Amino acid sequence: MSSPPDPFEMRRLESLSNTIFGVAMTLLAYDLPKTGTFASLPDWADLYRLYAGKLSALALSFIIAGLFWFSHHRRLARQPEAGRGIVILNLLFLLSIILLPVTNGLYGNYRLSSAVAVLYGIHLTLIAGLNALLWWFARRDNWPEIAGAIFPVLVFVPGTAVAAVYPQYVQYFWCLAFLAVLVRRFVAPRGEGETT
Repeated sequence: MSSPPDPFEMRRLESLSNTIFGVAMTLLAYDLPKTGTFASLPDWADLYRLYAGKLSALALSFIIAGLFWFSHHRRLARQPEAGRGIVILNLLFLLSIILLPVTNGLYGNYRLSSAVAVLYGIHLTLIAGLNALLWWFARRDNWPEIAGAIFPVLVFVPGTAVAAVYPQYVQYFWCLAFLAVLVRRFVAPRGEGETT
């Protein structure tokens, strides 16, 4: 692959992305209830009613962000230099990560709302779509890498449609996106998928 004119060292972007992912993943917990939430000492039912939805949304978003962080760093390691367009596309991807605490907060508080679940699904699809597009530009000659990046998009798109009708169940469907790692290994020629 030819070197882009006026190449940008992706190591510099890696430092920025570590900070952005770290802050975004930490802010996922910001919306959890604070002290003074209960009028009296809570029992187990009170704790479950208040925390169950928020903690499940936090866990889902944290794992998704972690998987995209891992994918992002794998991609940057395979693309040491890039042109201005790829850098801007990476910055848009990082912007979508910055917004994750916002949609996660909405989803944690109103996960039974189909409008909120669809908004969250659209956001997850946007993150996955940008990630897949960046993988395409970085490794279009490597089908296993591309397949692993496209798989979450193929989960989040129908998942968003499910969210419109069954918002209470869609989080289980979205968890299928975690299988992307297995998809990459499954489509890789024998021995190749084990090294990535």
